[in-house]
Amino acid sequence: MTNQIYEIAKRQLKDYRSIKPGLCFGEKDFSLDLCDAYAVQDAVVRLRIQEGERVVGFKVGCTGPGTTKLFGMKGPIRGTLFDKEVHESGVELDPKSFCNLAVEAEMAMTVGEQGQIIAVFPVIELHNFVFRAPKKSLSELIANNGLNKGIILSKQNWEQPPELYDETSVLSLEINGSVIDSGDLWPTVGGPLSSLNWLQKHLVHNNLKLSAGDIILGGTALGLYPVQSGDKIEVKVNKKVAVQCVINSCVI
Repeated sequence: MTNQIYEIAKRQLKDYRSIKPGLCFGEKDFSLDLCDAYAVQDAVVRLRIQEGERVVGFKVGCTGPGTTKLFGMKGPIRGTLFDKEVHESGVELDPKSFCNLAVEAEMAMTVGEQGQIIAVFPVIELHNFVFRAPKKSLSELIANNGLNKGIILSKQNWEQPPELYDETSVLSLEINGSVIDSGDLWPTVGGPLSSLNWLQKHLVHNNLKLSAGDIILGGTALGLYPVQSGDKIEVKVNKKVAVQCVINSCVI
């Protein structure tokens, strides 16, 4: 299966670069089990590293009620984050660089030398929101890197200590000044440690590990929302803007 995984990974990366992610899943009789889906994701990671990209962390996805209801599946699943897809708050995004751009408001964390949480902060996660198989599956989600195509963060908020936010804090997503969704900071009762503990065990099982300074997306209690040209997106914590971006208007 090794050669087959490599060939699928090459195609996956080519389609991703062409803004047509996951085309193979639209083909008749194409399928992967969960183990092979992670093997494809990891093979794509190796190819991207060979092309000069650097892994800066991971995402834990499909954990909160919003995304599990939307996808009809329950995770958790893991995705991989890359340095060239980390943007600073206020960035103007080109919607043509995405396949059906959608966003999530969520909390992230960074880890130290011993894998401990050293900071937490809000982010906007960016997605290619597309499934090609007749029925959504965790395998397609995993092989397509959890649909991730980057994150937006604010360096001003990057070094906030873990105790900054308490259980009463509210995370919200606003588009063009309207609150689209709001809820708890973390998708599970265990908070950030729940996502981190799962990820650490998962990485060990897959012969991977965290590095000091890695960014970890902890999942979200909110939903995933498509956006369009001209939209202004703001993520707030306790009604205070934490990170934002603008979707550029397309010029015809």
